[in-house]
Amino acid sequence: MNLITTHDLLRKTLPTAQVVNLHDYHEVFVRSSAGKDSQAMLDYVIEVADAQGYPRSRIQVTHSDLGQAEWRGTTALAREQAEHYGLKFVVVKRPQGDILDQARKLRKFPMPTQRYCTSDHKRAQLAKPVTAAHAAWKASGNRGLYRALECLGMRAKESPGRGKMAAFSPSARLSTQGRSVDTWLPIHTWTVEQVWERIKASGVRYHEAYDFGMPRLSCVFCIFAPKSALLLAAEHNPELLQAYVDVEREINHTFTRKLSLATVQAESQAMAARGEKAGPVTDWTM
Repeated sequence: MNLITTHDLLRKTLPTAQVVNLHDYHEVFVRSSAGKDSQAMLDYVIEVADAQGYPRSRIQVTHSDLGQAEWRGTTALAREQAEHYGLKFVVVKRPQGDILDQARKLRKFPMPTQRYCTSDHKRAQLAKPVTAAHAAWKASGNRGLYRALECLGMRAKESPGRGKMAAFSPSARLSTQGRSVDTWLPIHTWTVEQVWERIKASGVRYHEAYDFGMPRLSCVFCIFAPKSALLLAAEHNPELLQAYVDVEREINHTFTRKLSLATVQAESQAMAARGEKAGPVTDWTM
């Protein structure tokens, strides 16, 4: 592996063909959704850590529990995947309630221009373990600049937007005067075939939603999902779909500008009555 000391590079964008020197950091935070990309990334990060002699005790897996909005068993699976490697697992959750609770309060669902599902339920919550670890580091008598690395499983081939993301960059969101945090996308250049090859080689369990035909383990009902994915999610989560439809009616706001989940529910029920199964899922761009 071609090791790079990130601070010698003045924290500029790291070429994706190179590997971060984990010894630059006091702790490493691997963000896990329990989905295929974060699962493959976790396995790869551990390979890098072991090759560099970086202690697994300084790596923690962090997961934001989305409550009923996420696929059944997701949080438990994220824990299982972390524990497979003997890693500390930290789960966080928005204390004010889940996405449906917030939709009721705001009288609207998340929108591409107002993605509170991401900002409030993921990013804001996943910042907490970094803050807590930094505080614990200082409480142990350490002084100076605390350095941490955040690892995300985003891939360039998922969407044009993600293709433009830097594989390595300083995190203005997580860094403070006494804390320097960098963000690394370890599998940014990988194909979906490489992701599945890594998962199968690892022997670690993946979520059953992929066997249903879902290409992503996002929220069960995601505002970016194509209709085909919503129909597939509806087929396997009729009770949750009803909860979303009830909120649509309560707040008088459709799930997306172009499509209501009430429409998805009606079509799903009609398909079931005809004995039809949902799928396949068409292109899904975040």
